[in-house]
Amino acid sequence: MSGRIPSDFISDLLARVDIVDVIDSRVKLKKRGNNHIACCPFHQEKTPSFSVSQSKQFFHCFGCGESGNAIGFLMKYDRLDFVDAIEELASSQGLDVPYESSNGKNRLQRDTKVNLYELMDKISQFYQIQLTYPTAEAANTYLNNRGVSSEIIAKYQIGFASKNSLINRIKDRAEQFETLSLLGMLGQNEDKKYYERFRDRIMFPIRDKRGRTIGFGGRVIENILPKYLNSPETVLFQKSKHLYGFYEAINSSPPPSKIIIVEGYMDVVALAQFGVINSVATLGTATSKEHLQLLFRSVDTVICCYDGDKAGRDAAYRALQAALPILEDGKQIQFTFLPEGEDPDTLVRKIGKTQFEQLLDDAMGYDEFLFETLIKDKELDNKQGITKLSAQAIPLIAQVPGITHQLLLKRQLGNRIGLRDSVQIEQLFHAYLVQQSRKPKHDRNQRADFNSKLAQPFTSLKTIPSNSKALTSGLSEKKNSPNLNILLMLLIQNPHLVDLVPSTEGLDENIFSDLAIFNYLIELSRSKNNLSTGQLLVLIESDEDLNSIPNLSEFVKKFAAIQHEILEEYIEDTFLESLANLYDELLEVRQDELISKSKLAGKLSLEEQQELQALTVALKKN
Repeated sequence: MSGRIPSDFISDLLARVDIVDVIDSRVKLKKRGNNHIACCPFHQEKTPSFSVSQSKQFFHCFGCGESGNAIGFLMKYDRLDFVDAIEELASSQGLDVPYESSNGKNRLQRDTKVNLYELMDKISQFYQIQLTYPTAEAANTYLNNRGVSSEIIAKYQIGFASKNSLINRIKDRAEQFETLSLLGMLGQNEDKKYYERFRDRIMFPIRDKRGRTIGFGGRVIENILPKYLNSPETVLFQKSKHLYGFYEAINSSPPPSKIIIVEGYMDVVALAQFGVINSVATLGTATSKEHLQLLFRSVDTVICCYDGDKAGRDAAYRALQAALPILEDGKQIQFTFLPEGEDPDTLVRKIGKTQFEQLLDDAMGYDEFLFETLIKDKELDNKQGITKLSAQAIPLIAQVPGITHQLLLKRQLGNRIGLRDSVQIEQLFHAYLVQQSRKPKHDRNQRADFNSKLAQPFTSLKTIPSNSKALTSGLSEKKNSPNLNILLMLLIQNPHLVDLVPSTEGLDENIFSDLAIFNYLIELSRSKNNLSTGQLLVLIESDEDLNSIPNLSEFVKKFAAIQHEILEEYIEDTFLESLANLYDELLEVRQDELISKSKLAGKLSLEEQQELQALTVALKKN
């Protein structure tokens, strides 16, 4: 597997997937007219400005300006690079991504990342073999004493790292030392000598959602600190985005309806040994928004199972704060707190699977936990306590995107502060939102304005339905054609309209700004049949020879996002009429040139006289 991904494959892949399904599985969409809408996942807002077009296979946010196709959405939302986003989409369609040979830096980057995954898998296999050697006797004794069966060891690919086993294996391949250091498997001391990060530890491979090994967790057998050691952040592994046991949980049979978050690898393994196969563990970090987004894409309910002490409840509250901004209707986060001195590993051994699962069934709802935490140390029989509770609760509740979730939380807050009139509660939240709206929005001010990045041909484009006509206004000083703006907009949003365009050969692209873009888009749209806007964007972004039109993909996204009012049945007529008008404008420009030349030079050549006469006749007919 090496090289670049063919643009034909990417285009065909986008033809297979539906951007509405891709986005709806992550952000709940609502049908409105011909499009689907939601509150934008890329910036804070209360009124939906995020629009997804099924016909264009394109999304756009009118609040923050983010836009693109299904690949662009996955890159932004799932924080994937371009290749991983394509791999994700291809996997959803049961397809393998083809790679063709290519040269240069991009190939090196893609090949290197693929090879790193393969190397990590080989290291995992090496550690598994190490567990069968006599040097791993203490590790096997520990696992046997904890009741971990050979089936669970195989399921989670548990292994063992003996001292210097990895270095001894590669000592004759010096080039791998730097690579293994990059992957966090080796470190360097003050003398610049390499040492193994994991020594005499039971090894727990951390796998991504596609089953590729991306890092390790190592547990000591003897009483040595740290007890648990995780891989550092690497090009493959980011702690805030991955969970131990996630791949095993979502691929269990039957698929889980809920997932339990616990704190340690052995908690996951012990629960699986007792038949609780739907648990995952964070990797030495707090439960993050990215963790929860990953889980909510697979299940509707997440249960945080933490110790009942202060540290456990603090961790649970941080998880709740991470969950609130992504808590869509239909999704739930719940909390189970264990008895003092117990963790999932010890407790499931004492009470068994049935009673442990009953604890999970009795988990505390997030709303109950939220108000239990906020009310603590507050006296609600006086104004000061009520004010403090409101000041803390309102900003949290206002973040919740799920309408039903938010309504229930508002009612609970009202009950606790003695405000049972729903109108008054809404006024309270409205006052908060008004106050927030008056604060400077630094994130928007910092966003680079489109006009500064592009030689934009217009400052605004408005379409006014008048039977089959559309008009433009607000054109910038840069010379351009209103008809050309309409043509660009309609062609980008409906690439099939290229079939209506006759040959543009011989047109002088210097006459109007963006005429070169129009010609390029016509050529590109003709190269494929039945393109969507999303596919057109992929072809543009994969065109390595495109250097004469800088920032074209941003230009196309801007036109694709324009919401016009031309009725569907009038789109072709509008396109043809605008095309005819553009040709008239081009003829008029040439006519003016010939007339000016005649006045300045005193005469035209015979050929030019004939051309001017033909132009005059043609324009009179039109």
